[in-house]
Amino acid sequence: MSKKLLIVDDSKMSRIFIGQHVKAAHPDWVIQEAGTGEEAISLIENELPDFCTMDINMPGMLGTEAAKLILAAHPDIRLVIFSANVQESYQNEARELGTILVPKPVTQASVGLALDYFLGV
Repeated sequence: MSKKLLIVDDSKMSRIFIGQHVKAAHPDWVIQEAGTGEEAISLIENELPDFCTMDINMPGMLGTEAAKLILAAHPDIRLVIFSANVQESYQNEARELGTILVPKPVTQASVGLALDYFLGV
């Protein structure tokens, strides 16, 4: 069965790299993209994804705040925080949200960690 992934990152290159790695492993998955937390919330209101990757530092709303709002409204979405900010405070915040923080840069290995989390591996 096809799954839907929403990639939220203000960096177009990060969205492209995550999408490429996911499509290589799961060519049947549907990929959606958002450049801000606000855009992600709007997209999710119209079409619920199974999975979401979320950057922290973006214009407007922080990704952690968007993640809190998304998960409060849709707790079944499996969400991963992708960020270059790997300080302990961000890792703790990810744990409090019931998710994980995957360090950037985006690589095949980092996307693999997210995919394992999404699929419960």
